[in-house]
Parts: sequence; structure tokens; C-alpha cells
Amino acid sequence: MAAENLFPSIGSLAQQTDDLKEEEVDGKNTENSAGEDEEQAVQQIESLCVNCEEQGVTRLLLTSIPYFQEVVVMSFRCEHCGFSNNEIQSAGVIRPEGVIYTARILARQDLDRQVVKSETCTVTIPEYELTIPASKGQLTTVEGVIQDVIRDLSLDQPLRRIQDEDTFHKIQALIDKLKAIVPYESEDDATGAPSKASHVEAPMPPFTLKLDDPTGNSFIEFVDSMADPKWNLRTYRRTKEQNIALGLVAADETSGKPEGETQGKLTEVAADSENPNEEIYIFPGTCSSCGHPLDTMMKKWFLMHVFQDILIMSTNCDRCGYRDNEVKSGSAVSEQGKRVTLRVEDRDDLSRDILKSETCGLTIPEIDLVLQAGTLGGRFTTLEGILEQVYEELSEKVFAAGDSVGSANPDGRDVEEHNKFETFLKNLKAVKNAERPFTLILDDPLANSYVQNLYAPDPDPNMEIELYDRTWDQNEDLGLNDMKVEGYEEDAENAES
Repeated sequence: MAAENLFPSIGSLAQQTDDLKEEEVDGKNTENSAGEDEEQAVQQIESLCVNCEEQGVTRLLLTSIPYFQEVVVMSFRCEHCGFSNNEIQSAGVIRPEGVIYTARILARQDLDRQVVKSETCTVTIPEYELTIPASKGQLTTVEGVIQDVIRDLSLDQPLRRIQDEDTFHKIQALIDKLKAIVPYESEDDATGAPSKASHVEAPMPPFTLKLDDPTGNSFIEFVDSMADPKWNLRTYRRTKEQNIALGLVAADETSGKPEGETQGKLTEVAADSENPNEEIYIFPGTCSSCGHPLDTMMKKWFLMHVFQDILIMSTNCDRCGYRDNEVKSGSAVSEQGKRVTLRVEDRDDLSRDILKSETCGLTIPEIDLVLQAGTLGGRFTTLEGILEQVYEELSEKVFAAGDSVGSANPDGRDVEEHNKFETFLKNLKAVKNAERPFTLILDDPLANSYVQNLYAPDPDPNMEIELYDRTWDQNEDLGLNDMKVEGYEEDAENAES
């Protein structure tokens, strides 16, 4: 006997509701059909209204969202006072990793993307420096998210205008920018319902919508497939603080220690260590994002794979959340350059460790991707990690700088360039998900880059390593032509005399 499906899909529920309506039109006994549990798409429960303390009705819809998971949609309404409330809760388990969904809203059609926001999800729109903290769960669209922000910010504006006029003008400026996206007080049509923002012909400023959910239970709809160039998904490991907030782990006694005491202990351990590779250097500096003071930590590490030292530097600002990590070579300048060619055939190759120095260039000929030396700086990560970073950097910078397709020049060149770049991002996404084979070429004139050999100590059949002599131009770019490491004392004496 097949198990009962408690969470049917939204499409099947909609079809079931249409069938019930057709039965009512045909004159069948609607009272009996409505009373049977197996034919009810929505469960109804009498509940106490928190506003007037009379009896209202709560409607529950158990359904599953395609490419996502099971959810419970709840809707309460009181017929006595008119109070209503809508909420969505996840019916699945907390996922092992958190998720960050990023959607580039470039055209008004993108406002119709479905958004599932759990009660632990934080919504961010970087272009407007807008952050919506975690609140109740919602099943809405991008347009609905913007409408809720406009409504909530406009609620206390008359009072702010009297009490704090400066704050009033700042919030009003943000509201005006959001109304350019969603005309909240738009003209009504003949039926009295406001028109959808996606049907408005006025130009729309592009923006980015990000969902950050440590439970992994939020979602932004993609178009056609997960290769949608405007849509991106990134997973991450939860921090200890996030696990404590979710109730997954208990807070230990050391979590209450002040920050200065922890830093002092770290400095003491580093000073007592006899191994120089275990020493951690801390340099005070200034955050490039918000200007507040911060500490940059640097550690020397010896890589057994390439038998050389590297310097790992990490910067983290507690004020604005800015983070930056970089890897630099700590070894001598090699006599020859190195070119590594890797043929990637499946997802196992994406887990290879990669050390990319700041002098290394990266090329993927199949999708015409060429990164010059210095791009992304030095990185020690996996192949999947570096492709993910390339995708994020390109999509953020180009989509943020570009306009909507609807505002293109009359000759259509902007539209053509926009479509070309969308195709390129789609191919890059297929590459970083290993949906198609490709070739990765790392060219480092200082030979400080490395790709892991999965077949070590045997030769890797999918990887070729070539050593070559640097050209004069490469030495000139690296400043090696004017560098003299022998006999410089004589030159100094001659210059003095």
C-alpha cells in the first residue's frame, strides 16, 4: 500500500480546487464533497483572534514547492474585526549548510520571481544599503518584498517628520527609490485592483536581491533552469554563533569571555611557540569599506605539495562585516615560469586544491574566459571555489554597472551586448557546475601556482605541467630586469666616489 502524500505539489492542489469548482457548477452535492478530508485542499481550524479575542479561522495548506521542499502556508482572518495574518513555515529539516541566494533583478519581468523566506532568513539589497532582518516566514515575490518594505517604512513617516526630521528625509529618499521599482500607490484599473509592477512600462533601476538563511530553508525562483545567469546559489558552513541561535548546539562557558581576553591568549600561544610556522602576526589597519580600525592577521605556512612557503593573510571587520583573504608566495623567485593545463571531466575534478598566486593568469578557452595576472589576487582554494568567486565577481560588477534591457539605445547594441554577457554567464555557470568538460590553464611566470594531483605519486593523465623561460617583457613587468643581487656593493661604492 502506497504511503499517503501529505505534501502534494502546488500544481496538483490547484487542479484539485478547479475540479471541486466544476462539481459545484454541475450541481453536485457540495456539502458532502467539501466535508470529506481527502477532497479538501485547505484545512480550516477555528482560532482565537489576538486583536478582538473573538473566534477567527486559520487556513492551513500543506504543499511542496518544485526544486525546493515541503512548506506549510498559514492564513488567519477574523470576520469580526477584519484582522488578518499570513505566514509560511518550513516543514523540512534544517539543512547541513546555510544558503545564500542571489538574484539580479534587471528587468520588470524579474519582479515576478517567487520568493520563499523563512523566519531565519535575512534579505539584503546592497544597492540601497537595505537589510531586512529575520522575521516571520513569507511566500511572496520580489515585487511583494519591495511592497512590504515600502509599506513598513511609510507607516511611521508622519510621526518621524515631527520627532526627527533628518531621519524622515533619509527614509523618504529610500522610499522614493523603491517606488521607482514598484509603484506602490499606482493607478487602479477598472476593477479597483492595482496593476502589477511587471506590467508597468516605465524604466526600472536594476538591483540585487540576496537571501541569507543559515537553515537553508529559503529560496528564490530561477528561470528555465538552474543555469539562469541572473540567479546564483552558494552554500556555506554555519558559524558557532548561528548554530547556537538555531538551538543546534549549546553555548559553552568560554563564549562569555571578553574579546580582549581571547586575543591576549592567542598572542601568548604564538609567542611561546618554537615553530616559526605556528606564529601569527597581527597588524593594525583600517577597513577599506567603513573606515573603522581592524586587525589583519598573517601566518606563514609550508605547503608539502609544492615544497614552498606561503603567507596567508586574513582581514575581518566586526563593524560592517567586510572580509578579505589573500595568499602570497614566501619563497624565492624561480628561474622559469610554469604553465599548468588541466582537463576537467567531472565533479571530482572540482574538488582539486588550487594555489593561484597574484602573478598567475587563468584561462578557460571553451567559454572565452581570460583572467589576467593580478585578478582576484592570490588564492588557496579549490577549483570549484575559484570558479564560484569568478562568477560572483563578474556578475556583481557587470550587472551592477549595467542598465536594464528596457533602457537600451535605439540601435539595439546595448541589448546585444547584454544578451552576449548573459550567454557567457550561463556557460560559466555550466562550467563551475561541471555540466560540460572544459580545459583550465594556469600560467604563472614565477611558478608559484599549483594544482592538486589526484593520482599522486603517479602522473595525472588529465594534467600537463610545462616549464618555460620567461620573456624579456615578462621579466620587465615583474621588475626582474633591473634587479641585481650580486656585486651591488661595487656599484654603490662607484656611485659614492
